[in-house]
Amino acid sequence: MQSHLRVLLAGGGSGGSAAPVVAVAEAIARRWPDAECLYIGTTSGPERALVKAAGLHYESVRTGRLRRYPTWRNLTDPGLVLVGMGQAGVIASRFRPDVAFGAGGFATVPPLLAARLLGVPVAIHQQDVLPSLANRMLAPFAAQLTVAVPDTRLRFRRRTAGVVGNPVRASILQGDAARAREQFGLSPDLPVVLVTGGGTGALRLNQLAVEAAHDLVYECQLVHLTGVGRSPVSWSHVNYRQFEFLAEPMADALAVADVVVTRAGMSALSEVAALKKAAIVVPMANSHQEANAAVFARHGAGIVRREEDLSGHGLAEEVRSLLADPSRRAALGAAAALLLPPDAADAICSGIGALVSAARNR
Repeated sequence: MQSHLRVLLAGGGSGGSAAPVVAVAEAIARRWPDAECLYIGTTSGPERALVKAAGLHYESVRTGRLRRYPTWRNLTDPGLVLVGMGQAGVIASRFRPDVAFGAGGFATVPPLLAARLLGVPVAIHQQDVLPSLANRMLAPFAAQLTVAVPDTRLRFRRRTAGVVGNPVRASILQGDAARAREQFGLSPDLPVVLVTGGGTGALRLNQLAVEAAHDLVYECQLVHLTGVGRSPVSWSHVNYRQFEFLAEPMADALAVADVVVTRAGMSALSEVAALKKAAIVVPMANSHQEANAAVFARHGAGIVRREEDLSGHGLAEEVRSLLADPSRRAALGAAAALLLPPDAADAICSGIGALVSAARNR
């Protein structure tokens, strides 16, 4: 393959849909150091911070959200998708990519459809157990389709999907617990609990976390990521740290955590698995996250609790129980790592290389 490879990357609206794309971009850079990547995302989504932190060139387009429920926005957002396709088409025509890649999320559709209309081969990855509406739309146009877990393969009409795990950014594996204690002002004498609802936050999980923190701050320290614009309360305590969002420092926050309380987005679960962390998983009710959590529960890879059945005191008890049982924490982390193999980004990267070689040899 020629060394100068151009790859169009797409996705946004949440950090979760961007993280695996950034991980694949890193794998591309390792394999083809001269490769040029361009990331197309939304104008205001949290993915911009992740992409910029990875050193990738970023451009934004308008996009409408793809919704499965009735709302008047379903009448206007298709127009935004068309506008986004036009903008993405201009960007792609100028960039002239050899291949395009995305991992779901509503912002993936305009750039990848625009790329396909230009004759560029498209690769997509489905990280959640239930295929996203975006990936269902894109699958017929994709030359390569990969999924994170075997449960997902049969949910696509195409049964040729490759099961590869879910890409995790290299920086996540390079976190430093000592550095985390310094930058977050954490004491070395108390365990650490990380609570995260993702880049856009989770209001109910934030409420549960603050309620639980009142019970827990005398026996552990909490680092609470509330999501952009979702700081829930002004309450403070020396053993409670609250942040809206972490880009590069997220690796350190995970490294120092003895227990992680998280939503069940697959990007978050994959990072937990890569670091073999014990997790309490609280999926968003009536969402695709419940299927992700069910797979983790079935494999003994996390403690899953429904948010509608959980109180702040109950969450505190779950955390307290795990902190008191190191062997259980180790077993949960090992099971998570077994469920999601760590080399997903390289596997996807190999497929992308094969697509480009085939296209160039035609």
